[in-house]
Amino acid sequence: MSHTPEGILEQLKKRQFAPIYFLQGEEPYYIDLIADYIEAHALQEHEKGFNQVVIYGKDVDVSTVLLQAKRFPMMAERQVVIVKEAQSILDIEKEEGMKQLEAYLQNPLPSTILVFCHKHKSLDGRKALAKAVNKHAILLTTKKLYDNQVPAWVTSYIKSKSLKATPQAVTMLSEFIGSDLTRLANEIDKLLINLQPGQPIDERVVQENVGISKEYNIFELQSALIAQDALKANRIIQYFEANPKNNPLIPNLSLLFSFFTKLLCLHMAKDKSEPGIRKELGNKGFLVKEYMHALRAYPGQRTVDIIHFIRVADLQVKGITGGDMSEGDILKELVFKILHPVPRALAS
Repeated sequence: MSHTPEGILEQLKKRQFAPIYFLQGEEPYYIDLIADYIEAHALQEHEKGFNQVVIYGKDVDVSTVLLQAKRFPMMAERQVVIVKEAQSILDIEKEEGMKQLEAYLQNPLPSTILVFCHKHKSLDGRKALAKAVNKHAILLTTKKLYDNQVPAWVTSYIKSKSLKATPQAVTMLSEFIGSDLTRLANEIDKLLINLQPGQPIDERVVQENVGISKEYNIFELQSALIAQDALKANRIIQYFEANPKNNPLIPNLSLLFSFFTKLLCLHMAKDKSEPGIRKELGNKGFLVKEYMHALRAYPGQRTVDIIHFIRVADLQVKGITGGDMSEGDILKELVFKILHPVPRALAS
């Protein structure tokens, strides 16, 4: 039966352990979170030497995993076997390996906690092994968050640390870091170290601690483009070109693409009043004025052209087109096209 990460952790914190955990899916954050909790808390420190084993899938086959799982604990109530990178177990997708694992699933050793960390993909749900896992193990299947789900996750994570964050800070973290939950959690945890008691996370804290320059970052470039301030935009581009490691182009293109696609959706909205825009943006009031200004600066067809220009730049930076253009040259060309409308026949 499939479970949620929160439900599994709640049971673990009550020390209600199951014989088998199968943690699979595209989002590794929750897989690591649960496996790490079991590794840290299922046994007392003095029990771990003889009764806790961590093995890696690429080094073992199913029979080796089960040989470990069938051992009895030494001077302890239970033993823990954690299989990391379980998707790489040599024969987990072969008939004999699947049959062995199915047999153990049906009759596991109660004194063993066997944890499979099957990352980046899931078992084929049509096969008998997946059905046996669903029936006999604690199953977690994780999915990557959509971009529009990330701010809520950031807010919830910060709240779980008994802290608060401004909407602007949440947006900066979500858009600058993206949907990589492991990196988001790590960056937020680093922020916490530098906070004073009771201090909220605001945009200044994010700028100072997440490697976002206060004056030269993608959000300031976006603001310069909205204001059609070519001088400021070019200063930021020059800074990006001089500091490429801190300003990789692909994630910056993703942020610009996200902004202009949202802008295109607003162009298509029936209600373009301030309350209407606020509703379309999910009541993110601090963004309303920025988008309303952008609606005036970039009409609908021009917004479509800009989205096309960003797609072209993405292909260029990935080497699919564009020859040997540097990232700096690609960004300069893109910003020029955004700020200087070109005839439709020449838009490319």
